[in-house]
Amino acid sequence: MTHSTPHFSLDEDIDRRAVPALKTHPIVLGEGGENLFAAGVADMDFKAAPPVLEALQKRLDHGVFGYETVPDGLIPALTDWLQTRHGWQVDKSHILRASNVLNILAIAASLFTDEGDGVIVQPPVFFDFYDIIRENNRHLVANPLTLREGRYEMDFDGLERKASEPRNRLIYLCNPHNPVGRVWTKDELLRLGEICLRNDVLVVSDEIHGDVTFPGYDYTPFASLGPACSNNAITCLSPAKSFNIAACCSAFTVITDEVRHKAFQVENSRLTVNKNNAFASAAMQAAYKDGGPWLDAVRDYLAGNLSAVRSLLSDLHGVELIEPEGTFLLWLDFRGLGLEPDELTAFLKNRAGWAVTRGPAFSDQGVGFARLNIACTRSKLEAALHRLANAVLSL
Repeated sequence: MTHSTPHFSLDEDIDRRAVPALKTHPIVLGEGGENLFAAGVADMDFKAAPPVLEALQKRLDHGVFGYETVPDGLIPALTDWLQTRHGWQVDKSHILRASNVLNILAIAASLFTDEGDGVIVQPPVFFDFYDIIRENNRHLVANPLTLREGRYEMDFDGLERKASEPRNRLIYLCNPHNPVGRVWTKDELLRLGEICLRNDVLVVSDEIHGDVTFPGYDYTPFASLGPACSNNAITCLSPAKSFNIAACCSAFTVITDEVRHKAFQVENSRLTVNKNNAFASAAMQAAYKDGGPWLDAVRDYLAGNLSAVRSLLSDLHGVELIEPEGTFLLWLDFRGLGLEPDELTAFLKNRAGWAVTRGPAFSDQGVGFARLNIACTRSKLEAALHRLANAVLSL
């Protein structure tokens, strides 16, 4: 494990407030929150990979920004990445472009369920899932994860019951899972896939965090588990998280089933979700083609940050780390402090100087928890951890 590498400046402290970054904006931090440790919004504080920056500069230097098609090299860069990194061979004819992952989730619900139908989720889970379900007039069906001895597991018995209800027709799978950090195993995914196939429930899998896993854990694309799973799946992909280019990239969906693929294609056209952004194309192609070494350095750095958190919390009574397997987001258990949700939020903000994501945002199962983003410089994280320790000790 390395603290950083000479080639990539991951220890550089970059002022996110120099641009209207959501993470450091008063919308998130509140008025007077400019000195808080901004660790809520799920992006990184690291500069993008040098190949990405070079590709964007080259495209900028061209100086003409008229309508463009998808560059010839973009889809091959994506399919090569999926094959070499994750052993997933994807036919380019199965790939469609999308504005973002949330757009894919919303279109899938709109296309393949009717109003009032159930969409299954496994809370505590990414809060935008709930908004999409509600705003599309679908019924939220919660099948909570089970926390057993510090590790979250899927409730397969509950999933079987809920999948067997005729109007529960779709499940949003978060793989790897945000916020609890599970990287689902092949066996877990196969079991979920079998239940969904048996009950005619479509799997819509958000795999935006797939490239970021910790040592010893490998992400398995759900649709890579064989024809049965791939034909019952819509996979959402984007380099937004792994390459920290959320503000200048788009997304991809992989749909093997011909009928669903065509339906999605028609809907993209109907909604005109088919325009290409020159900078997004340049950034994504460079990331997938040449960004691997940078991502490897980032993963090493994140592992070091995780070690720093683990070390400090090991001696801090009342705060427990839910050991993560993937993503750069940590799920922290503050229930031992005995604080009510609003008290915990006030404590973290006013006593520790932390701006993190409240656990209840992810469901009632998140009460007493908070999500911490560790994709920042080691020095900033360590300073924040010491402030937390002093705050807890003062309780």
